[in-house]
Amino acid sequence: MSDSASGPTLARLAEDLEQGRTSARDLVEQCLARIDERGGQGAAAFIQVDKDSALAAADAVDSLRKAGAHPSRFAGIPISIKDLFDVRGQVTRAGSVVLDGEPATGDAPAVARLRAAGFILIGRANMTEFAYSGLGMNPHYGSPLSPWKREEKHISGGSTSGGAVSVADGMAHATLGTDTGGSCRIPAAWCGLVGFKPTASRVPREGAIPLSSTLDSVGPLARSVQCCATLDAILAQQDEGDLPLRDLSGMRIAAVQNVALDDADDAVIAAHEAALARLERAGARIEPVVVRAFDLVAPLSAKGGFPAAEAYGWHRNLLEARGDEYDPRVSIRIRRGTEQDAADFVQLCSARAKLVADAEQQLARYDAIALPTTPILPPSLDEMADDAAYGRANLLALRNPTLINMTDGCAVSLPANALDEPPVGLMLASTAGRDRELLAIASAVEAVLRS
Repeated sequence: MSDSASGPTLARLAEDLEQGRTSARDLVEQCLARIDERGGQGAAAFIQVDKDSALAAADAVDSLRKAGAHPSRFAGIPISIKDLFDVRGQVTRAGSVVLDGEPATGDAPAVARLRAAGFILIGRANMTEFAYSGLGMNPHYGSPLSPWKREEKHISGGSTSGGAVSVADGMAHATLGTDTGGSCRIPAAWCGLVGFKPTASRVPREGAIPLSSTLDSVGPLARSVQCCATLDAILAQQDEGDLPLRDLSGMRIAAVQNVALDDADDAVIAAHEAALARLERAGARIEPVVVRAFDLVAPLSAKGGFPAAEAYGWHRNLLEARGDEYDPRVSIRIRRGTEQDAADFVQLCSARAKLVADAEQQLARYDAIALPTTPILPPSLDEMADDAAYGRANLLALRNPTLINMTDGCAVSLPANALDEPPVGLMLASTAGRDRELLAIASAVEAVLRS
């Protein structure tokens, strides 16, 4: 229940609420004050702030808690919601300016489940337009910055950029994101947080604007593995409770040797190797492994893969009508969907099924696999002004997380660096359906890395 470097965990906040050391009203007002902080990231992190409704919800939760009728021990904790999700009464813009239609008539299932548990929606978090980039930049609403050396203006990672910064800066205590090729894990790694990508089928994706219906998943970013596990249980409607304690002694962790380490920054390699060494000293068996399936992911995406094909199918009419209003760096990637015909897509689906089966067969013997979340540190906004540099950084940022999405796995990113070091994420992953087991392992790893 200890706090993380970026603020209190959900368990700590729940205890403070139960013991009367704080109130939902206090928590909301504190978050709103951080959003309004002069010189802060509030304007870039949020597309919409729900001040009045959040305060009203806080007062209602405080009244329910006094009456012993609050829906869960987490009731009253403010969270942010990625602008990709429907929230009743609000327009879902997906970080764009072309979706200016009618407000949603109901909550997305993921939003409804968090609201039913008593979490308070403090606002809609900024994101890469239509979630189609791993860097987190947005020309329409601003580009939130990583907490790391903020004066140097390092980007936060995407596409769940505003959500990550909202948690890192205390403007919310968790955020609801999506992950198609790293959109929960990349910003978690670059903002010193924990990000969880569940098995794609685990949490309903209805009510969220799709990027790739094949690869999309819905997951949280928060300050600890247990925080993410708490939110995951609510999102998946599973009463899992606290994670079981796991002993790393004898645990088999496959250290991925192929693809994941290519072109990595020296600081990333150093932090990754140091993290694995600490786990080995704690009793884990670290085994270097070449994962055959990972060598095939890039060739399968040569024509844009699932995201380009499926995004183009969703956006085709909008692009014809209002294509000049899109972020050009997003629209050009969506238009790559025209490079695939029906036969290409059928072959892609078949090849991916074989990829998943091969990964599951090879990795079944391991408790988890380990690789850097991204091979690079967060670049600066100035560096990303050049399109060629932007394209290279985007591909590198997305590469490692995409290995897991393409093999239908689950994965969690947690900080691997010391507090005075550049932000580096350690990604632990497993095969489909082993979500809670993976989170328990990640919690044990987190305890070692934070000790």
